[in-house]
Amino acid sequence: MAISAELHAALQTPEMLVIAVSGGVDSLTLAAAAHRVRGRENVTLCHALSPAVPGDASARVRRLAGQWQLRLEVIDAGEFDDPDYLRNPVNRCYYCKTHLYHTMSRLQAHFQGTSLTIASGTNTDDLGDYRPGLIAASEHGVVHPFVEAGMDKAAVRALAHSLGLTDISRLPAAPCLSSRIETGLPVEADTLLMVDAIEKSVRDRLGNITVRCRVRHSEYCIELDDASFTSLTPASHRQLLSQARRIMADHGREAPVTLAAYQQGSAFLHG
Repeated sequence: MAISAELHAALQTPEMLVIAVSGGVDSLTLAAAAHRVRGRENVTLCHALSPAVPGDASARVRRLAGQWQLRLEVIDAGEFDDPDYLRNPVNRCYYCKTHLYHTMSRLQAHFQGTSLTIASGTNTDDLGDYRPGLIAASEHGVVHPFVEAGMDKAAVRALAHSLGLTDISRLPAAPCLSSRIETGLPVEADTLLMVDAIEKSVRDRLGNITVRCRVRHSEYCIELDDASFTSLTPASHRQLLSQARRIMADHGREAPVTLAAYQQGSAFLHG
């Protein structure tokens, strides 16, 4: 799949393009496409370091920014200083993205005389979900080139593959780690570090699969994609739970932990 005329125009039009990169397939594919369209000039990647961002994602951003020789700004968006974010309401993402885009907008000071445009990797599939972060994006004038080009997730993956990002095109969807915390439970940095460690331990054993470590009021539940869950042997089942309990103990946590098939958004309680 080549870069369409619509996507080319959306990427070429801004004077200075600053792309919010989380380390997932959407934002990294957008960065690669911008690099192809604009070269190294007037493209900046911006990555927020946070306990809510998996360590592997941050490492991926640094590696590819270096490979493409694109300017990378690593920021602290400050959402963990916001009590509204930490109390984990149903619209938690609004507070996170508000801090992210506000902090990114400050980069304008680095580009005197050049108009800065913030872009996200949002695709058309995202528009059908409840995404309060899109409200924050609208409030900060963020553009969504994939949406402008009418591209859904499958099209983004196809584009990633055509741009030579085969491994990136195969990445499972990976929302921020705070999405693992059941709505209403407070977001705590150490909990997210534990969640990241548990999910990494599962991927180390089973490969680059979809995995979510859900934190609920009375238990932890490790969700695996259907294929991985149904193919687990009894021995693998025991090993995964044992490893999770060890990681939990390292973080001073003791609670029941189970394995289950993946359910999208199962920690999200709306209404």
